[in-house]
Amino acid sequence: MSRIGKKLITVPKGVTVKVVDGAVEVQGPKGKMRQAFPSGINFELTDGHLVAKTVSAEPELGKFHGLARSLVANAVAGVTNGYKKELDIVGVGYRAEVKGKQVIFALGYSHPVVFDIPQGIDIAIDKQTHITVTGVDRQLVGQVAANIRRMRKPDPYKQKGVRYTGEQLKKKAGKTGAK
Repeated sequence: MSRIGKKLITVPKGVTVKVVDGAVEVQGPKGKMRQAFPSGINFELTDGHLVAKTVSAEPELGKFHGLARSLVANAVAGVTNGYKKELDIVGVGYRAEVKGKQVIFALGYSHPVVFDIPQGIDIAIDKQTHITVTGVDRQLVGQVAANIRRMRKPDPYKQKGVRYTGEQLKKKAGKTGAK
């Protein structure tokens, strides 16, 4: 049995949870989400709490027990509060702007980089250099933020590029610093 899998998931007021075959449907003030979970795990809704239980006592199901509980807990937290990742664009002439369902980046390349915003994700840009990615799905928010960062990773020499807000970079000395 997993220690994480044994924890109860508290369902806040205003959130409705429905256990469907192989998935949990969660609806709250921020939106709705359907989270699938591995076979061999079942969920029961009792007294405003969601409980993850294994079908049998096989040790192999222990790792999926904790995983399934974490995925559903993230879904409940996502429709309640939502998830947010912030990125900063650093560099002379580096900027971004939102046009409809696309974000257009100027990242020092000879051409603008166009990024399509996926369904269920909101992107806001402040001062052309601060990006905020929000949504109800924790995995999708993190993946979109990682995809944006991958467009121009932070350079360890000049410190330019797209980085997470608060990310610390180690500055490397160039050839002149090697003496």
